[in-house]
Amino acid sequence: MTATAPPASETPLSQGHDAATRNDTEFNELFEHRFTTVDDLQMHYVVGGSGPQPIVLLHGFPETWYAYRPILADLLPGHTVIAIDLPGFGDSSGTVVSHDKATLARYVHRLLDKLGYTSNIQLVAHDAGGAVAYALVAQWREQFSALFMMDFPVTGGELTYEQVKPLSYHFSFHSQEPLFEQLVAGRERLYLEYFYRANSPGVEEPVPPHAVDEYTRAYSRPGVMHHGSRLYQAWPQDEEDNRRFMAQPLKIPVHYVAQARLFEGLFSGIRSAAPHATGAPIESGHWMLHEAPDRVLHEIKAFFGYQD
Repeated sequence: MTATAPPASETPLSQGHDAATRNDTEFNELFEHRFTTVDDLQMHYVVGGSGPQPIVLLHGFPETWYAYRPILADLLPGHTVIAIDLPGFGDSSGTVVSHDKATLARYVHRLLDKLGYTSNIQLVAHDAGGAVAYALVAQWREQFSALFMMDFPVTGGELTYEQVKPLSYHFSFHSQEPLFEQLVAGRERLYLEYFYRANSPGVEEPVPPHAVDEYTRAYSRPGVMHHGSRLYQAWPQDEEDNRRFMAQPLKIPVHYVAQARLFEGLFSGIRSAAPHATGAPIESGHWMLHEAPDRVLHEIKAFFGYQD
């Protein structure tokens, strides 16, 4: 619950932020876009509801807050829902001083502080948002009451980056700077469509066209794809930081879901950080918020104790 009134939303630096929601009647009745500057970065986030329990949603790469659109309204009962564009991503604009996840987490922490959410936050994260989420709860343990993570390898304990890299070509490709950005510039949609298919093998259209439209718009903004490549370049530092965080295992409830074919290997990573974590495999590809939203929603509601 917020202790004080949140700051007024700022004039957005990103003029196309509402492209996907301008004609979305349900969204506009229940949610709004807001902007708040943290240090030199104007952060974009979507807020809805007025329930006493805050729930914060973090997306992965190459996604934005819009990854949660399929389940956003269903999370409202009893909650205030805050879906954040990670620092440097989506319609967040400005300078990011470092792309290690401990630093990215600090931006999110300071944003939530500014909004008045200093404790009892339920946290949900997908993909690389999970790396930021773990760094958040490990550094500011009093701020969060539970963590729900989706399909991301937490390295630093039993799982290492060297074990993860062979899972997909992009772990190495995105580290090739400036080649990665030079090859993808002007071909963002072509690359994103390939990327979504490559990470959900056998699924022709794992992310629907309207969502690809929105992600293409966001990742075509100046600097956003650059931030995406830097996520991967920072992974060795993240692993070192995680190893340090894991010296104090998480005590809050943690629930982990992953695509069934990778579940056992990925689950071992989060168990190094949270030995009492629970988990469940999901019959889906990587983009489960689009591919299996009902199953994800069921897992979230069961974990956080939503009352139907």
